Amino acid sequence: MNILLLSFEYPHETGFGGIGTYTWYHARALVRLGHRVHVLAGANAPTDLRVEEHDGVVVHRYRADDAQMRRIEGLGARHLWWTRHRLGNAWSFLHGVDRLAERHAFDVIEAPDCGGEAALVAPLRAIPTVVKFHSPARLIMRYYDVRPEDIVFTGLVERMAIEAAVGHTSCSAGAAAQIRDEMDFRRPIEVVANGIDLALFDADETVDVRERHGIPRDVPMVLFSGRMEGRKGIDQCPPIVLRLLERQRVAVVFAGDDLFGYVTRQFQPLLAGRDLRGSVHFLGRVPLADARALARACDVFWMPSRWEGCPYACLEAMAARRAVVASRGAGMPELVVDGDTGLLADLHDAAAQVEALERLLEDPALRGRMGEAARRRIQRHYTDTAIAAQSVDHYRHCLQGAHERPPARGLHGELVDVLGALVGELTTPFPRPV
Repeated sequence: MNILLLSFEYPHETGFGGIGTYTWYHARALVRLGHRVHVLAGANAPTDLRVEEHDGVVVHRYRADDAQMRRIEGLGARHLWWTRHRLGNAWSFLHGVDRLAERHAFDVIEAPDCGGEAALVAPLRAIPTVVKFHSPARLIMRYYDVRPEDIVFTGLVERMAIEAAVGHTSCSAGAAAQIRDEMDFRRPIEVVANGIDLALFDADETVDVRERHGIPRDVPMVLFSGRMEGRKGIDQCPPIVLRLLERQRVAVVFAGDDLFGYVTRQFQPLLAGRDLRGSVHFLGRVPLADARALARACDVFWMPSRWEGCPYACLEAMAARRAVVASRGAGMPELVVDGDTGLLADLHDAAAQVEALERLLEDPALRGRMGEAARRRIQRHYTDTAIAAQSVDHYRHCLQGAHERPPARGLHGELVDVLGALVGELTTPFPRPV
């Protein structure tokens, strides 16, 4: 097949999170299965279509720079940050796909729900589009400090691609169930997890992350790897960390962007001057090689998130044979089997979180057994080529019935009316969503 993957996020220029990581793994795996794979990715600044290649994947980057994009950028003045990003993606990716379609005949497009990349492509162009649910705005924006209007409009932009797609997948059954219930989505959703290339975790890399980042060698390491934001549970971590470090000689390591300044404004001041047995290390964003090395070097991987689908940070830790302590949310119980590959604890129960962490820290044999079980689970269910083969089967199934499904124009017309007022009349009072 000739497959086009859309993702604003894509390493290294825009590889900010799990969707970019998924697209990178997925594209490489599809190539190894013999398919022709193109990725249309975003850029950090306006750019004409440019091309690079890695591992047989042809990567195109494009970001529009025209009057419409400048009008969309104006939404930032109204603090509609998420809507601005989704609309900018929708406009840029429409024109990027049109440019690529002049040179390539694509059989299918896969796009994520969260990002708006296919919001205009799916309803307005003839290439069949499959949407993969990773983290719908309607489900995750509640965990951010955003305007209610931003949630409404962002959800509308994302829904435009969702309604026009010929097929839908979700990275976990838990996320799919929430989408059906909370988004009133009644079309079939096939569960296709995220996949990982195990060879990357078996390679003999020589990154000494303890030395590089000043982490003590004579104590166990607990690793939190992810963005420092409310959805990841960072605001719940201080009492857990304080209680743990009062009792244990352990290094707790946080690796990831502090996008909203939570660590510097609240977490670090809270720790200052405390008499603790252990230590805390805030590394900020680290290179991908360091992230993999940290996963291999830690003793316990900690993911106290409020909402996750099938997070790559956890997949990578399990691939590196590390036991996991995680909260119970959306897809986490599918990935982390409580008592087998790790331990689950309620995010808002600090005592339960500390108890789970201490149980693994104090029992090396237990965490070793759970780490090996975690690796076996990844090998059986989450390898990148197996996930890619499942995705291709789904593409083909959707393409067989694509001609029977009429395009979803109703929502498109409604959205054009609303967004026309929003983008075209920025000097008028803000339109209230109905």
